[in-house]
Amino acid sequence: MTTTTVGGNAAFHNFHNDFAHISDPNERRRLALAEVDKAPFGWYHVRAVVVAGIGFFTDAYDIFAVNLITGMLGLVYWNDGKIPEHADTGIKVATSSGTVIGQLLFGWLADVLGRKKMYGFELMIIIAATLAQSLSSNSASMGIVGVLCFWRVVMGVGIGGDYPLSSIITSEFATTKWRGAMMGAVFAMQGIGQLVAALMALIVTVAFKSQTITAAKPELCDVDCKVAVDRMWRIVIGFGAVPGCIALYYRLTIPETPRYTFDVARDVERGDADTHAYLAGKASGAGDVDEIRRVETMQARQQLDVPKASWADFCRHYGQWRFGKILLGTAGSWFLLDVAFYGLGLNNSIILAEIGYASTPNVYHKLYNNAVGNLILVCAGAIPGYWVTVFTVDTVGRKPIQLMGFTILTALFCIIGFAFHSLSSTALLILYVLCQFFFNFGPNATTFIVPGECFPTRYRSTSHGISAASGKVGAIVAQILIGPQRTRGATKTDASPWLNHVMQIFAAFMFAGIFTTLLIPETKRKTLEELCAELYGEGIALEEKSLAVGTLPVPSSPAELSKETAV
Repeated sequence: MTTTTVGGNAAFHNFHNDFAHISDPNERRRLALAEVDKAPFGWYHVRAVVVAGIGFFTDAYDIFAVNLITGMLGLVYWNDGKIPEHADTGIKVATSSGTVIGQLLFGWLADVLGRKKMYGFELMIIIAATLAQSLSSNSASMGIVGVLCFWRVVMGVGIGGDYPLSSIITSEFATTKWRGAMMGAVFAMQGIGQLVAALMALIVTVAFKSQTITAAKPELCDVDCKVAVDRMWRIVIGFGAVPGCIALYYRLTIPETPRYTFDVARDVERGDADTHAYLAGKASGAGDVDEIRRVETMQARQQLDVPKASWADFCRHYGQWRFGKILLGTAGSWFLLDVAFYGLGLNNSIILAEIGYASTPNVYHKLYNNAVGNLILVCAGAIPGYWVTVFTVDTVGRKPIQLMGFTILTALFCIIGFAFHSLSSTALLILYVLCQFFFNFGPNATTFIVPGECFPTRYRSTSHGISAASGKVGAIVAQILIGPQRTRGATKTDASPWLNHVMQIFAAFMFAGIFTTLLIPETKRKTLEELCAELYGEGIALEEKSLAVGTLPVPSSPAELSKETAV
């Protein structure tokens, strides 16, 4: 008999004591996970979304703020007031390069060492690298571009780590009914991050108006103007460290996810205690454990019907097409999406100028219109798209939303690409806003959600990291190979003559995404264990054993459990 614990009230029920009389470790695991899956939506779920979401807020702020500050860097460090194409591309690609490393590294480490040990460490990297960027400058031996690229690679490693960790931790702590909405809400904080980045750019632009409005064109930005703009981009970048500092304590004190403790660490007693500590809103390690009972179950952990993780098992698992195609579907969809998503998102300022917005030469009005234009795009397209996904993903489903998104985006990019020169500036702006909406009410959200659900626990974080890294490879392809093509044949009167063809290329990638989506499963309203049994055949032996020994089905409440046990 496991020792019971004290505490519990109307707000925080003591779940630990509900199953203290269950001696079989498999049964304790099953019942404890059922409590997580069936728990009514409460404040502990809100806390999980906020803590994970602040990380994504910081990620998006840091990634997309560069779109707003590269123009400022051109005014400060280049005589003609324009940053060279190779420097602009290098600064933007640096983050994606670091992100690929972070997604693969932290995804693997979270499966090997545990989610808790890695969560928070990636945020510390982001905070340090963000502050370092805001303090970077030219020197006799090193240019500003090189310094920024270095620190943005380091920052990218931290941002990359946040993708698998936040997704997996939210997924493994979420109630089944609203798991998609919780994961979608975490990812939707990207939109808020983009919004605040544009808002900060607008605030500093207005704050330093007196120093910049006198420059009729970039070449006439004098010393006072350059000093003001230099301060502006440092403030915009440096602010990105503030939300990360707020969330750091909560990330460092979370408990280990019960599924990792049960299925990977094979520590049933600690997993049970951590489950109830989490549901009660307690800090990491607050779950009370009978250490004698814990040692006994750790020695008998071979009773757990969960395969053990290893490189040989990983290769054997994904070497089978029926399993490997799921990873191909999630990774392929994310790659194809990010080619267009980051190809546009990191070049909002350029595209706004090309469709006639922010085309004034005056330094102040150019910076002002750039910030306002980005605010319009985010508020009109991105943020509504994110939250429509949050409210529909658990009813409509992940796969239909992703298919719909890729299909509509294909049509929109075809219209923009083939009718670019015949459309008015207003029509182009509307189409661009619609692209932002269907990116986020579509594959940008679902490519994050599905990999956090459809893989077995022992490889869930690694697989999510591989999928996310594929997306950032797509972003790099867009920035290095496709994006620069817009300047082919550029003249003084037309800086981006090939922009319409770039949009046509994006349409082809969106069309290909329709077919990779067909490889992914639908995961709505299914527990993670049901998905493992359905997709991989894991857990079936456990259910068959439970039925063979006459184990009762999972009750809907502790009261029913007590009643059935008495019978």
